[in-house]
Amino acid sequence: MEWSEVDYLGCLQSERRGYAWVMQHHGGLTPTRAWEAALERYPYEPDDAPFRGLLFHDEAWHWAMLAIHGDRYVVEHPELAHPSAEYLDS
Repeated sequence: MEWSEVDYLGCLQSERRGYAWVMQHHGGLTPTRAWEAALERYPYEPDDAPFRGLLFHDEAWHWAMLAIHGDRYVVEHPELAHPSAEYLDS
């Protein structure tokens, strides 16, 4: 997919915000550390980077749950398989 810079930056900011929210509310990180984790997980990719934005194929909720609970989180924590209402409202 071709991203305009405005679209890419908007998506990047949104996913970072969602990831940080999950890391704070479910991962127990401080707001500062949660934001740092989001920046690490969602680094800026230049517009000529191959597969720019590929990370966006799954929602920030999923990537954060993988970081917190591991790749079997859907099996071991089925209640977390889908984003919570609080996350969606954040």
